[in-house]
Amino acid sequence: MWMVTGYVDVPARLGESALSDGRLLGWAEWGPLDGVPVLLCPGAATSRWLGFGAGVVEALGVRLVSVDRPGLGASTPAPGRTFSDFAGDVRQLGALRGLERPAMVGNSQGAPFALACAAEGVASALAVISGADEVAAPQFASVLDAGLRGLVERTVRDPVGAEEFFASFTADAMWDMVMAGSPGCDLALYQDPEFAAAYRRALDEAFAQGATGYARDTVLAMGRWPFALDEITVPVDIWYGEQDTSHSPDNGALLASRIPGAHRHVVPEIGGALLWTHAESVLTSLLGKAVTDG
Repeated sequence: MWMVTGYVDVPARLGESALSDGRLLGWAEWGPLDGVPVLLCPGAATSRWLGFGAGVVEALGVRLVSVDRPGLGASTPAPGRTFSDFAGDVRQLGALRGLERPAMVGNSQGAPFALACAAEGVASALAVISGADEVAAPQFASVLDAGLRGLVERTVRDPVGAEEFFASFTADAMWDMVMAGSPGCDLALYQDPEFAAAYRRALDEAFAQGATGYARDTVLAMGRWPFALDEITVPVDIWYGEQDTSHSPDNGALLASRIPGAHRHVVPEIGGALLWTHAESVLTSLLGKAVTDG
C-alpha cells in the first residue's frame, strides 16, 4: 500500500506581485527562501493555498511556489486569456521573485498550463502529475465516455457557450464531483480531516471572485492545445496513478509519446491523489532533471 510522505502545510509566505499591466498575481511559498525554486500550477478550481509535500520541501531544500491563475484566488481576472498569456505571467513572476527559470509541477488541470510554460522556455524542467490530458485530441475521440465526449465536442464547437456553462460551477459542486469520481485509495487522503480542510479552503478561495477563472481554465484545457508538445526541449516527467480514471484516457501514454524524451511513471495502488502521496519521489526526480538541465 502507498505511504503518505506528507499532506499539506500552511504556506510559509503569502503575497501578490504586480505585473506590467497592473494585474496582481497571487502566490504562496513553502520551504527555504534560498531553496531550489519549483513552481506549482495547481489543479482545477484550487488556489495557491493548497501545496504539497509537507516536510518534504524543507528536507529537499525546495522553495515551492504555488500560483493563482488569473481570476482564481488572489489573482486579478484576465478575460479571454490564453495559455501563452499565462506563460508570460510566469516569466514576469520569475523575474519579480528571483525564480529565474524554475522547475515546474503541473497538477491535474494545471498540467496544460505548465506544459505551455515548458513549450515557451519558461521552465527548466517539468513534472506533470495526474495531468488533465488533451481530451480533444482526435486519438481520444473513440475512447471517451459519452458524457465527456459530448462536453469536449461542445467546448470545441462553442467555447463561449461552454465557458458560460462552466461559470455556473461552485466550490461545493467541485468538492462533490471529486469525491464522487475518486477511488477509495484517493478518498483515504481526501477525507482525512487535515487534508479535507485545506482542500476546502483552497476551493473556497479559488471561487472568491466567482467561477469565471475556473471557467476560462476549463475551456482552455478541454479544447485543442495551441502549443507544440513535440517542440518541448526541457526534461519532462509524467506521473499517473494506476487507478486514476479521470485525468487521461490512457494514463498519459499518448501524452508521453508526443514529448521528446519524456519519462512516464505509472504508480500502482493510487489514483489522482498522487501529488500528495508521492511528493518525495516526484520532487527528487524533478530536482535531478533540473540540475542536469542547468
